[in-house]
Amino acid sequence: MSILVLTTNPANPKLDEELVRAIHAEIGGTVNWLHQSIAIEFINPKAAASLQIARDIIGDTKVDANLVPVLNRRKKLLIADMDSTMINEECIDELGAALGIKEQIAKITERAMRGELDFEEALDARVGLLKGLPLDQVKEVRRERISYAAGGRVLIQTMKTHGAYTALVSGGFTLFADYFGKRIGFDEATANVLEFNDDRLTGTVARPIVDKDTKLAKLQQLAAEQNLSLDDTMAVGDGANDLMMIKAAGMGVAIHAKPIVAAEAQYQFNHSDLSGLLYLQGYEEADLVRQ
Repeated sequence: MSILVLTTNPANPKLDEELVRAIHAEIGGTVNWLHQSIAIEFINPKAAASLQIARDIIGDTKVDANLVPVLNRRKKLLIADMDSTMINEECIDELGAALGIKEQIAKITERAMRGELDFEEALDARVGLLKGLPLDQVKEVRRERISYAAGGRVLIQTMKTHGAYTALVSGGFTLFADYFGKRIGFDEATANVLEFNDDRLTGTVARPIVDKDTKLAKLQQLAAEQNLSLDDTMAVGDGANDLMMIKAAGMGVAIHAKPIVAAEAQYQFNHSDLSGLLYLQGYEEADLVRQ
């Protein structure tokens, strides 16, 4: 049995009764609002192609549709990317801004996240451009230029309250991942280590680096440590280096993702914020933990 879940951005909800009625008339199933005007599910839709039918009816309306299985719906392990996923920015681009070279670095970042460049080579090239940046300026960037992605804290707090383990795994840097991971509420964080000499960036990153293989291995390692099957896991990210873990997880979600990731991920959000990952798992408004 499957469940069709519709979600939208809570800051600008586009899910209304008219749209729901139009979809229900075509696919059938039992309708259950998870969060009024923000998330709804169609339990056991009768139409064979219910997902495509719903997406055709939705058209350009800013609503996401995903078809999830009933079994193992609530996940017990979450692995999440950081840059452009749990936070809105790419930290390395913002570090570049501190030196007046954001555009130069951002172009490399964009190509790497699209899978057009080798991740390790792109990381080395960008970090090399940051050589000499003082630690105080790195911390200033962290403090003043980075913002939390909407829905992230409620996602983590709700899943943890219901017994899940949460891990932030980033191709970015520990100075950011440890800091933001702790404040969002993750149980742990893994990221690359920037190297310093006299509190200035040397332009190098400690080895081994955190890349797509590391992210997949972390998913597998934590699942084994928690005595879970991969069916019990969720992974979320936006870039090419997230794709392996997204495809391996029981529920892998591409969120506001690069084309290569959105095309290959089983689940995708183009409009919903991170709280939408809770509705995919069947959490209702009353279940959400906001603190």
